[in-house]
Amino acid sequence: MQKIFWDDPYSTSLKTQVVEVSGDRALFKATIAYSFSGGQESDKATINGIPVIDSEKVGNLIYYTLAPGHGLTVGDEVLMEIDWVRRYKLMRLHFAAELILELVKRKLEIKKIGAHIAQTKARIDFDYDKNISHIFEEILLQYNEIIKQNLTIVTGFSDVQTQRRFWEIEGLSKVPCGGTHVKSTLEVGYITLKRANIGSKKERIEIRLKNP
Repeated sequence: MQKIFWDDPYSTSLKTQVVEVSGDRALFKATIAYSFSGGQESDKATINGIPVIDSEKVGNLIYYTLAPGHGLTVGDEVLMEIDWVRRYKLMRLHFAAELILELVKRKLEIKKIGAHIAQTKARIDFDYDKNISHIFEEILLQYNEIIKQNLTIVTGFSDVQTQRRFWEIEGLSKVPCGGTHVKSTLEVGYITLKRANIGSKKERIEIRLKNP
């Protein structure tokens, strides 16, 4: 299965072919619809205008669940489309969270215990026994400087067979990540940070785009 969301994350429509159908589940030769992984929510997508209800990663494949009565058969040529407004916000928030995580880890010896990227905000959870907001001013200054420099974000495979991927900003970081990414830091944009305590020794950073 060719994952166009990696090759061209800006692609919003794709003519592809049905290669397997089992009830309401279908597999396609290629896809632009990202499926939940690494905390990043799935894209909202349609196949010939029929909404995709769910998706599931099985090995290196992605199976999509459609409404009953979709009528697809093996060999059909179909049009896959995604909600671009949603995808673009997810891409920007995803990288904002990745960058904040890198800056936090440079400042503190800290363990990430969770993350989630949705359309309106991202969050990162840490095992930390202090109020994490004491570093916000410093890391936001660093973040803003990186954004302002309009640095190129490179993505690719670290292992093609296992489909392990990375993002890299030359001279800054190279990080394992299989999500979708924008091309440059300026495109990510500026953010706000909010702290939440979610339990004993558990701190959360919530990230929102200033210009969503």
